[in-house]
Amino acid sequence: MKATFLLLACVVLLGLSSGGQADELKKHFYKKLCPQAEDMVQDLVWASVKNNSALPAKLLRLFFHDCFVRGCDASVLLDSTANISAEKDAIPNRSLAGFEVIDQVKAALEKACPGRVSCADIVALAARDSVSFQFQKPLWEVKTGRRDGNVSLASEALADIPSPGANFTRLVQQFASKNLDVEDLVVLSGAHTIGVGHPTTYTPS
Repeated sequence: MKATFLLLACVVLLGLSSGGQADELKKHFYKKLCPQAEDMVQDLVWASVKNNSALPAKLLRLFFHDCFVRGCDASVLLDSTANISAEKDAIPNRSLAGFEVIDQVKAALEKACPGRVSCADIVALAARDSVSFQFQKPLWEVKTGRRDGNVSLASEALADIPSPGANFTRLVQQFASKNLDVEDLVVLSGAHTIGVGHPTTYTPS
């Protein structure tokens, strides 16, 4: 049941690919460009998860926060500049983690296949592989071929990412703005059960 629920959650997230990219994604996009890409991502992510059981929740959350702003384009990885505050520095994203795993995988792929594998695909694959580790097999298919975004604004992340304090009406509105319905809202909310909840985010009934 848990694996099925996570599968549904990630299918919803993968539907948030930015712009017209969703129609361009395909199985084994890197078969000729970098044949070992997906195996390398899995091996490196599984090695990291083996030493840190908290990573699946962190990488799945990183993927969610990336996809909910401008689609799944890795814009959440970009750093702020002197003039622009990037997504990762927005209040909802300051507790994101797992960046070091993405950096490690990207560095390895750049050595093997320079300039071939996008960070957006790495984030999507890492989310899948981290959650799949305990089952020792990929739980769902990830089509690849995403392009990395070059726009990252904290203001957009603050406006788009659902707040833990938002009421149901507000959450429905935010999900509807991404062409997601109430069922998608329930699935993605339930996917957070693989992580932890902080006392400050709960109020007694």
